[in-house]
Parts: sequence; C-alpha cells; structure tokens
Amino acid sequence: KQWYQRRVRGAELYSERVVELLNGLKSQEKPFFIYLAYQSVHAPHMVPKRYIDQYTSHIRNEKEKVFAGMVSAMDEGIGNITQVLETTGLAENTVIVFSSDNGGNVNCVHEVTSSNYPYRGGKRALYEGGVRTPSFVWAPTRLPPSKNNAMIHVTDWLPTFRSMASLQGRLQPNHPIKTKPLDGVDQWLAISENLPSNRTEFVINIDPKPVQCGHRVPHAGIRWREWKLILGAGGPPNGWYPAPALGDTAACGAHPDSYIELYNIELDPSETRNLTLEYPDIVKHLTEKIREYNATAVPLGNKPHDPASNPANFNHTWMPWQDMQGSQTPLGNHAEESVTKETISQDTENISKEIWLAGNQLTEKDVAGEEACFDIDQHINLVEF
Repeated sequence: KQWYQRRVRGAELYSERVVELLNGLKSQEKPFFIYLAYQSVHAPHMVPKRYIDQYTSHIRNEKEKVFAGMVSAMDEGIGNITQVLETTGLAENTVIVFSSDNGGNVNCVHEVTSSNYPYRGGKRALYEGGVRTPSFVWAPTRLPPSKNNAMIHVTDWLPTFRSMASLQGRLQPNHPIKTKPLDGVDQWLAISENLPSNRTEFVINIDPKPVQCGHRVPHAGIRWREWKLILGAGGPPNGWYPAPALGDTAACGAHPDSYIELYNIELDPSETRNLTLEYPDIVKHLTEKIREYNATAVPLGNKPHDPASNPANFNHTWMPWQDMQGSQTPLGNHAEESVTKETISQDTENISKEIWLAGNQLTEKDVAGEEACFDIDQHINLVEF
C-alpha cells in the first residue's frame, strides 16, 4: 500500500525509508550520504496514539502529551536507523550528525509546549532562544566523548563533511575534494580535537519585511566574537519562557523591544543587559558589518500566497504546483492573487532600498504598521554614529 493508504506518519515513513536504504547497501566500501529531515517536532502536532499513551501517567497537559509523543516517534526512528547501522557493520565507518534549524516555538509556556529557558525568545527571534540549538556528532571510532561550545553555523556542516571525506583513506589531506566556493567553514578540528572555531562572525538575519507571528519592523542581527548586535526588533518572541516544571520564575510574555540591542553573549547568554550605551564603538563597528553584508544581498523573492499550493489539492502531499519554467498555470485551482511582473518589479524596487541605516536615521515610513514594538523618538539618539 501507498503511505497515505497505510495512514503512516512522517517520522515513521522517513525512518522506514532510511532503514530500507541501509539494508540495501551491498558493500561497506561504497560511500553514502543520507539527509533525513524529520518534521518532528513541528506543527501540526499529531502522532499515533501509541506514542501518547506512554505519557498519560505523568503528563497532565494534553498538548504536552502529543508533543512528547512526537519526540518519541522521532527517537524511535533514530534508534531503528542506528540499530541497522550496527547490525550491518556500517556503524564503524559512519558519522551521524544531529542538528536543528531553530529554537523551540514559544509564546507562553501555558500556550505552547516548547521552552528554550534560560535563553531568551524562540523560533523567529534573533535572541539566543531562537538561533542557538543543540547538536551532536556520533562517530565512536573517531570521536572521544567531549563537549564543545565553539561558534558553529549551520552552513559549516557541508565544508566540514567535505573535510571528513578528504581525510579518508583514498584521498590525501593535501588533495581535498574540490567544490565551488562555500559559505561555511571547515569545523572538523574544532569538533574532533576541541580546538577553537574557525569562525568569528555570522549574520543572523537581515529582513526588511515583517513576518507573521514574528518581527513587525525591519530587523537585522549579527554575531561577532562575543558580541551580538540587533537592529530593529529581536522578536517577538521577546521574553524568557521557563518549562512548566521550573515554575513561573522568569518573565513570560511580552518584553519591550529597543531599536538597538547589544549583548555580550559569553558573559550574558540570556541577553538580560543591553550594553548599547556602554559600548558605542562596538555598535558602530557591527552596524558597518551589517551594511557590508546587506550590500551583497539579492532582492527577496517573496510571492503572494497561492491557494493552489495547498497539499489538499495533491493528496495531502507537498509538491511543486506551477510549471518551474515560468508558466502561471497551476496544477490546481488558480490563485486568487496571481504574481504579476508589476508586483515583482515593485517588490524588487522596495527591497533594493537601503533600509539598514544607523539607528538615528530610522523614520516612521520604515516601520511596518502601527504595531511597532518600539518608540522611534525614544531611541532616535541612543547612539552617536
């Protein structure tokens, strides 16, 4: 039967497929790469009842039970994959990397089951709760147990994998695998030998447009050494959201935004003290860095919502719904609001404007709507640029 006829969930389906692929490998000598992107845990929160039942005795909140069940479904899948690696003898020469794309989705712990505490904020925010995620690398024959807090960005995984492959038996370290220029940097020595990171900075985000359930003004963020600069709005979410078991010992809910926020992440990882006034030179330096990065940015490619893309039109499967060569003829019902050359041109014109100006140059027209999270007049002269 097809997956939709068996009514199997994504976590189970993807795990089954990877197990099938591993069992089909005929030789341990043939290299392989598998990218497995679980939908757990992500909305909509749904999981077979058998995963929820194991939490009925000690979790009262129904949403938390489902959330925990989804984590268990993913955990079971990873366990099944690991078992196949071991039984087939592939584990000895396999490296597993577990990573995530963002922090937990929070609003208030009474509403959503995620918590990034003691870090601030969550998904969609520029604060540590939104951008700092746990990762681990499993390679028993290559890596001794250790812990590393080095600055590693998600784009670093590809050049790190390239380095790992280049260091294997068939290739010499001085003859690495050649690729096109990559955004990330090789972090294998930082991971394998606990050496300092090869990275000193990264852009968190530069976004001139508001986001639903997220920032309502243009914002940008950059990390440089121990410093983080946020221009515009770090959230929402802005507060600190403790897990239910910790009690409501920290702020839960709205927190006022400032247009300029500077934090020392090494000394203050929870981002409780804005150091903008104490270190104006750092603010100026990082603002210039944001300008330099923004100067190389390409226009956003945002398109209006197209109802024809609804997975319900394709047996509840996410898939391309328009001809990729530029045809505006959708596979399902045509969109109520089509993308025209005029709207694309207008978007490009708007986005191409340099809106990442110094804090005292932000004007009311740069603020998206009346729900701005900060008072422009209050912050207009915070820093002398």
